Amino acid sequence: MQIIKKFNPLEDEMIQVMNEKGEIINPELMPDVSDEDILSLYKLMRRTRAMDTIALSLQRQGRMLTYAPNMGQEAAQVGSAYALKKTDWAVPAFRELGMWLMKGWSMEKILQYWYGNEWGSHTGEDLRLLPVSVPIASQFQHAVGIGMAARFKKEDDIIMAYVGDGGTSQGDFHEALNFAAVYKTPNVFVIQNNHYAISVPISKQTASKNLAVKALAYGMPGILVDGNDLFAMIAVSQQAADYAREHGPVLIEAFTFRLGAHTTSDDPTKYRTDEDVNPWKEKDPILRLERYLLNKGLLKEEEIEPMQEELEAEVMEAYRAIEHSSDTKVEEIFSYHYETMTPQLQEQLDEYQAFLKGAESNV
Repeated sequence: MQIIKKFNPLEDEMIQVMNEKGEIINPELMPDVSDEDILSLYKLMRRTRAMDTIALSLQRQGRMLTYAPNMGQEAAQVGSAYALKKTDWAVPAFRELGMWLMKGWSMEKILQYWYGNEWGSHTGEDLRLLPVSVPIASQFQHAVGIGMAARFKKEDDIIMAYVGDGGTSQGDFHEALNFAAVYKTPNVFVIQNNHYAISVPISKQTASKNLAVKALAYGMPGILVDGNDLFAMIAVSQQAADYAREHGPVLIEAFTFRLGAHTTSDDPTKYRTDEDVNPWKEKDPILRLERYLLNKGLLKEEEIEPMQEELEAEVMEAYRAIEHSSDTKVEEIFSYHYETMTPQLQEQLDEYQAFLKGAESNV
């Protein structure tokens, strides 16, 4: 079925393939994914959860720096990234752990980044993945620039960029969508609507009935999808990717929920209650897919715990490989902003080095 043409965000209709019991309720929308791939994606979502949980624990122990949890958003990330070819670009914000793993960024490198060593951002020459972008929505501008270059070079690649619901209030978001639509760039924009931009609920971000509808003002399709439904995310993302390659940009709103804190610097109990969170625990994307696999006989209950233990061991092995890696040198803060250091940065570096010499002479 042509999802892009059939569904209208003005009607506030959300695409769903699988319900919370793991039952296929819209078989006509079911993507063509083999049982083997579904099991592999389930394991990847569990790896994402294991890594997320352990990273959070390590940060609380003082063994990692500030961390942005992903719990509850695994299907939105893994399902969208499943639609990407190796040569396609992915442009993240800072909460796309499942996408990073799906795209091929190693656990060691991801953990190295959150450990505070910028070499974690060195993903390799053949991985078309931009680094973590903390400034809100600025990465959409970068994604459109890559899209314009792809069109200019006549490359058959798309650029999938991610942002949170709060990012839709930034000017960068709207400027990027406008440029993409005008120049018909091969961009797929994914909004992970997890209901909160730090402490600000979605009701304070927009008066629109949903976020997907914002696409229409710029002349591109907008699709609202159940972001906790892996199959719905795959179906929508695959069709959006095909559309972007041939016609131009698409906006996807993945309707999901952040079960944890915004970052480890955040206390979500100050702005939401258990009554807000508990209903979403039953909508957990991993639990939903697990029920599907159990119902289909593709997974057995007794296989789940050993799998989880194996994945947790993998994460800890990856962390131990980087735990005692050298810290980033202060000089590197100045060296890697530009290909050639600007006069202002050189002046600041000289000042810093003079300070060090003065400190050494006083010892």
